[in-house]
Amino acid sequence: MPRNLKIKAARAEHDMTQKSLADAVGISRQTMNAIEQGGYNPTIRLCRAICRVLGKSLDELFGEENDYVEK
Repeated sequence: MPRNLKIKAARAEHDMTQKSLADAVGISRQTMNAIEQGGYNPTIRLCRAICRVLGKSLDELFGEENDYVEK
């Protein structure tokens, strides 16, 4: 699973630490770190909670990059 740098960037926009975001969504800082590092696949409920706190959509934080190029 790839790293999720989008969450890290969104946290920075809100001047939040992993701990403060984790507290806001009810998980440990270690779990938040694992999500950002790609070592933990969060539930959709947790994804939505993270999006709500950071003011982003699911696609913005968890959507896959579109590598498809039309010919």
